[in-house]
Formats: sequence, C-alpha cells, structure tokens
Amino acid sequence: MSILRGNHVLGALALVLALAGSGWAQTPPPAASAPADLYRRAVTSLEQAEQQLNAGNIVDAKTQARQANALFTLLQKDSAKLLEERKLTPQEEQQLAITQKLADDTQTEAERLMASARDKEKQGRELAAQGKGEASQASYRASREDYHQAQILSIKSLIHALHNQQQIFQFLGP
Repeated sequence: MSILRGNHVLGALALVLALAGSGWAQTPPPAASAPADLYRRAVTSLEQAEQQLNAGNIVDAKTQARQANALFTLLQKDSAKLLEERKLTPQEEQQLAITQKLADDTQTEAERLMASARDKEKQGRELAAQGKGEASQASYRASREDYHQAQILSIKSLIHALHNQQQIFQFLGP
C-alpha cells in the first residue's frame, strides 16, 4: 500500500510541475520591450565594436560588429510595421546620406587596398620564383600590411553603416 501512496505522490508532483511549467511557458516577455531590448543590445555591441577597433583588437571588433549587424537585422524584421509608421526628418535623412557616403567611401578604399595586396602578393611570388628572396619578403610584408588595413577599413565601413541603423531605430532607445 505504501508503494501506491508513493505513486500517487509522484503523480501529484508531476501534475503540479506540469501545470506550473505550462503556466511559465505561456507567459511571453512583454512585446513592447522586445524591440527596445534588441535596440539596446545592438547599440551596446556597436559601441563595443568601436572600442575594440580603437584598441586594435581587430578580431573582437569584427565579432562585435557582426553581432550588432545581426541584432539590427533582427530588429528590422521584428519592427517592420513600426518603421513604416515612422517618418524621418529631412535632417535625419541628410545625416543618413552623409554616413552612408562615408561607409561607401571607406569600403571602396578597403577594396582598393585588397586589390593592392593581391598584386603585391603576386609580385612576391614572382620575385621568389626569380630567386630574389629579400625583395620577395618585402613584397609579402607590404601585402600583409595592405590586407590588414583593408580589414580595418571594412570593419569601419560596417560600423558606419550600423550607425545609420542606430539612428533609424533611435526612437526605441531611452
């Protein structure tokens, strides 16, 4: 008889946990705060990306910039209706255009450096094939520096573009 009583206790405990668990699962976070929270997280990642880039931590800056980009993309999907309702002022539109031009110019310079780096790398291979080791090494070093600068500029370009996203969604902030 004590075994039956134990099964009833276990059954009742399972029922209580199931009801409590289903009650917790049915309580979603407030919808109004979700876009604001996404915005706050995106801005925090963007600020960290800038800090890491300024500190010379390229890998961390790239990671944070990608995180901010992913959050702003999610925010765009989740807040499409809000964006349709919101109209930008002429001053905001002008600032967005300036920042976008800065992002585009920075990316163009990054692409130019990438082409230069590829050319220098090719030249380094050719010099190495000719037995000109010292000149080859100098060309490879210049190539690596161009690749490095191009990577920095690409991250800066992304950060500029993300500043536009920050401005577009600033109405969600504090």
